[in-house]
Amino acid sequence: MQDELIQRDQRVNWHPYTQMKHDVSIPIVRGEGSYLFDANGKRYIDAVSSWWVTLHGHAHPSITQRVSEQLATLEQVIFAGFTHPTAIELSERLLALLPDNQTKVFYTDNGSTAIEVALKMCVQYHYQNQQSKTKILAFKNGYHGDTFGAMSVSGRGLWTAPFGELLFDVIFIDVPTQANLAQTKAFIATHAHEIACFVYEPLVQGAGGMLMHKAADLSELMEFCKHQGILLIQDEIFVGFGRTGKLFAVDHLTETPDIMCFSKGLTGGTMPLGITTATQAIYDAFYADDKTKALFHGHSFTANPLACAAALASLDLLLNAETTHNIQRIVAQHQGFVALLKHHPKIKEVRFQGTIFALEWKTDENTSYFSDMNQALYPFFLERGILMRPLGNIIYLVPPYCISETDLGFVYKTILEALDQI
Repeated sequence: MQDELIQRDQRVNWHPYTQMKHDVSIPIVRGEGSYLFDANGKRYIDAVSSWWVTLHGHAHPSITQRVSEQLATLEQVIFAGFTHPTAIELSERLLALLPDNQTKVFYTDNGSTAIEVALKMCVQYHYQNQQSKTKILAFKNGYHGDTFGAMSVSGRGLWTAPFGELLFDVIFIDVPTQANLAQTKAFIATHAHEIACFVYEPLVQGAGGMLMHKAADLSELMEFCKHQGILLIQDEIFVGFGRTGKLFAVDHLTETPDIMCFSKGLTGGTMPLGITTATQAIYDAFYADDKTKALFHGHSFTANPLACAAALASLDLLLNAETTHNIQRIVAQHQGFVALLKHHPKIKEVRFQGTIFALEWKTDENTSYFSDMNQALYPFFLERGILMRPLGNIIYLVPPYCISETDLGFVYKTILEALDQI
């Protein structure tokens, strides 16, 4: 059955971030908790939460029940000119967990479009306030998605090279440190008159290599940008919903953004959904008798009732005592493993933030997503029943919160074996 599914897949499917000439996709037929099972019955520990989305594990019965009930009631309704109770409840509950300045929710379908909406909100906000501010400020090595706007504000490289001439100009800066903050502030000040907004991944730059910066330094940079009249877009798509050890990355900061973006773990990994939240001041710039001042953005499945139901069930699980305990346990386990690895001769750097762990393997070349180390590391872990997707020579863990202490310990043990054998 496994071989047949592989052959059928190769005939018809084109997979993301995959060189189809070389890579074979493993057919997965079932998921349960932190495990995935292939067509031959082999079990894998999902150590990356299936691209960082599956917060509570696969096929969680609480989410399944909530979605099933919603499916029998209302599966879809146009969100222009109509609304529905599930979207209203989700917006109310999410806003109650966010900083007080977040007052409005705009629904989309994934992280890239949540970012696109945020960028359009900021540029149109200034346009409608008769301000000629269209430049975007962003971090080097960032990643905000794969649509053209999201690509434009992400780090430039081999991923984006074919589209370089089509991407709009962005002002890129280094992530903040005490060593560079003064220089960074001076640089921003010279461009502030033209900068509409600053979009950033707080604390952890995920696809860039799980690169991490300090909350205090980011807070200082955010405060400075606010004083310069620059709107702040906080990309919580990866780091939200407990990943950093707190509910949201903003809970580590002393400053609050103007706009926040969410997806990935929003539905517990069950269904696609994106959210962009905004302040009342931004919303008010679009609230007018003039119909042309509306935000002209949307898609067919905006605020899909099934996805909203999944998100509500995921929030229930996220806020219960067991999940809080599990997050704290994973943080403590990561902390102990980091201490164990700190002086390993094959490791360039090891770091963690909350439930996110990263190990940068020393190579003869610079750290890169395209490092040949991936070709050795990925199958090494798969053979031992662990799903990990190394970012080149960077091994990282983003486990579901339901992963057991024993299974996480086995993953650590296998990483040690890889360091010894590869």
